[in-house]
Formats: sequence, structure tokens, C-alpha cells
Amino acid sequence: MKTKMKKINREESGQALVELAMALVLLCVFVSGIIDFGRAIYDVEVMKNLVGEGSAMASRTTTLPVTVTTLVNDAGADISLGTQGCVIATSVTNNASGTAQVVTGQASQCAILASSKVGCLSGQGGCKSSAAILPPAAVAALAKEPTGSSIYVTEIFYTYHTVTPIVGLLGKSVLPSQLYSVAYY
Repeated sequence: MKTKMKKINREESGQALVELAMALVLLCVFVSGIIDFGRAIYDVEVMKNLVGEGSAMASRTTTLPVTVTTLVNDAGADISLGTQGCVIATSVTNNASGTAQVVTGQASQCAILASSKVGCLSGQGGCKSSAAILPPAAVAALAKEPTGSSIYVTEIFYTYHTVTPIVGLLGKSVLPSQLYSVAYY
């Protein structure tokens, strides 16, 4: 009887170690995912606050270059827009007929390659048309305003880098490499 017990104990001696190794790998993947997804969500929330403030500042007659510089400085250590981001502030005005919106002013400060999804100021950086691309709700709101009224758009592009090896484990499509946020005011 003793020899049977010794034989069973000898055959199962590495089982607990293998189970522990597999459990630790899964635990590390979960913890890495929580850390990087949490950071990405936090960065998106900071960006949402910044674009809202930028559009509000621009609408209160702050010049667009001052708005952009203020946003880059206000981001501070939370997200380093000066080295990993791009801030673009644009003013869009409805024309005399009230049927078209044109970009009438734009300022940007970019450390990465990005271009505005709203449009560009004609003649600036090779831009040929200053027609604005706005969502239907913004077009409708601007069309209801008197001729010459403006809407201010702030966009932030940010290059997101993970701090854990989750991308290496699960693939590059798990987290976006560039985050984007926009506000219309």
C-alpha cells in the first residue's frame, strides 16, 4: 500500500507547478489588459475635456493660435500633446446663402502627422478648397443662425503607446495606435 501511495505522489508532483504557470500567464495578460485599456480610456476622457474647452475658448473670441497653445499646455503630463499629439482649432462660417459652410480660420500645433477632418483654410498647406465637412447636426445648427455666424471645432489627435506587452501578446489591433477627439461649439 505504501508503494502505491509513493508512486501516485511521484507521478503528480509537477501538476501543481504546471497549473500555477498557466494561471500566472493568464493573470498577467488580464492585468496588462486592465492597465493599458484603463490608460486608453483615461486619455480619451482627458482629450474630450480638452476639445470641449478649446471650442468654448475659441467661441469666446480667443484667437485660434492662443486656443491651440493653451490646450497643448493644459494637457500637461496627462497626455503629452507637445510630443505625441496634434491640436487643430478651426472656425467654420456659414456663407451668404446659408447653404454652405466654409473654413474661415485654422490654427494647429502638431508633433505628429495629422490633418483636420473638418477641412482646411484655402491656400494653406496646399489646400485647394475651404469647404467644411461637418456632421448633419452641426450643419443644421449653423444654417439656423444668421449669415456670417461661426461654429468652432477643436480636434485632437494623439499617438497612444502601451506600457505593457499586451500588444505583443494579443496583436496590434487590440488597442488603437492613434486616438481622436473632436468638439463643435
